[in-house]
Amino acid sequence: MEETMEDNKYAALRLENQICFPLYACSREIIKRYKPYLDRLDLTYTQYIAMMVMWERRQVNVKELGECLYLDSGTLTPLLKKMEQKGYVARARSEKDERNLIVTVTDAGMALRDMAVDIPAAVGSCVNLTHEEAATLYNLLYKALRFENEE
Repeated sequence: MEETMEDNKYAALRLENQICFPLYACSREIIKRYKPYLDRLDLTYTQYIAMMVMWERRQVNVKELGECLYLDSGTLTPLLKKMEQKGYVARARSEKDERNLIVTVTDAGMALRDMAVDIPAAVGSCVNLTHEEAATLYNLLYKALRFENEE
């Protein structure tokens, strides 16, 4: 079948021509692989990545946490409230500047780290990429996160 001018006009709208679609589908599939491991820790994927930052930094203000995770405060606030209810983090206003909300990992939150230590390898083994391909993809994805129109 011959392609018409009309077909060419809409070629950019084909799903197969979208970089966002395989990123979206791959992200969903990988996060699905995390679920059985995270269920054992009583964490959602978003809570898990927040805990990764907390395990590394121990204490962080909400704005910095949002920047690390590419999440806004409207997403972080309920997430952190649930994590605080579970006893994994504590939130408090900064003594230096009450506008800043500081999040601190608790002992219970730190204990989760030992339970989570094997999760990256377990999920990584499900991904059909060599170590080199995974490293290249990682670098390309972080490059793509630096959008041109950002200040």
